[in-house]
This record gives sequence, C-alpha cells and structure tokens, in this order.
Amino acid sequence: MTKTSTLNYRGLWVTFEGGDGTGKTTQSKHAREYLRSIGRDVIHTREPGGTPLGDKLRHLILTEQMGSHTEALLFAANRADHIRTLVEPALAAGTDVVQDRYLDSSVAYQGYGRDLDPSEVRNLSLWATGGALPELTILLDLDPAIAAARVGARGEQDRIEQEQGDFRTRLRDGLLELAAAEPERFVIIDAGDTEAQIAGRVRSVITNRLLAR
Repeated sequence: MTKTSTLNYRGLWVTFEGGDGTGKTTQSKHAREYLRSIGRDVIHTREPGGTPLGDKLRHLILTEQMGSHTEALLFAANRADHIRTLVEPALAAGTDVVQDRYLDSSVAYQGYGRDLDPSEVRNLSLWATGGALPELTILLDLDPAIAAARVGARGEQDRIEQEQGDFRTRLRDGLLELAAAEPERFVIIDAGDTEAQIAGRVRSVITNRLLAR
C-alpha cells in the first residue's frame, strides 16, 4: 500500500469530483472567487492539464483512442508533473489550490468505469505523486441520466464525455464508494440543485474546513 500525505502546508487544497455534467468546473471557479473574497491567495487548476506538459497530455488523453492502461498511465504522468511543479509549491507558499479533478477521477473512470483494478489505479497515482491527497474533496453527485443530458446540451464532446449508459452508472457508484471510504476528506453535495444553491453549500463546506484547521 502506497503511503499517503495531505501535504500539510499553510495553503488549503480543495478538489472537486463528479461525473461529466455535474458542474465541477463552474463550482470550482465559484470556490476560487469565494476564497479570494475572504482575502486568501488562491489558484485554480485542473486535471488533465494544469501545466504546460499537462496541457499537452490533456490533448492526447481527450482526443486519441487508447487502451485503459495507457490512459491511466498518461493521467498519472500528468499528475506527477502537476503536483511537483504547481500544487505542492503553491501550498508550501501558503496559497490555496482549488482543483477540478484529481486521482479520485482516475480511480472512478479507469477503475470502476473501465476494466482496471481501482486499487491499482489509486496506488499508481499515489506513487506518482508521493502519496499526495487533498485536504478536502467535494463530490458533486447527480443522476447519470441528468448529467448525460447536460453534457449533450453543450454540443461537441471529447472522447471521455461520449461514454454512455452503464459506464456513467458505474462511475457514479464508484465515486460514492470512494467518498464513503474517506468521510474525513469527502463531502457530498447534491448537484441537482441550482447553481447558486450549490455554490452556497460549497462556501459553507470550505468555511467549516478553514475554521477547523
């Protein structure tokens, strides 16, 4: 088992998880603005991507056809670079990091959603990042059919967003299982409410976590 670490620096590290169409990007940006509004230094980043190398890997991951093992390895490579060149230095400097997706997405997508062993996918990412885990993970949970309709309404979809049917159900079930296993890190929020309602709940969760530090 790979050793884990929450990177106990002055900055707060918050990740957003959920299937495609649950509002992660929107709500993570709201979270960034909230932290700025209360006077905290904060950066917003995402996976895949986040760094110059990460953006190149993101293009490959989202456009090229590939097997599950290749996909998992590319995500882990992006993650290793992302943590060491962006996330860890920011947290060490006292800057908060709000992140759209992290390793839980890999465990859910390549593990529960596809045909890989979820524990192997998780350990691969933990090895790649030196065991780094966020202090807080907000899981935006939504019925897969509603999420799929939202994605469809956006128009053009990337390779992963095109997954349908049982894949989305397995993905959701996997994320809920991950959240149940780590209740001290995860907070589940119903993504079926309005954008403003969800943003308000996210603000409350972040405020409570800051007060508890």
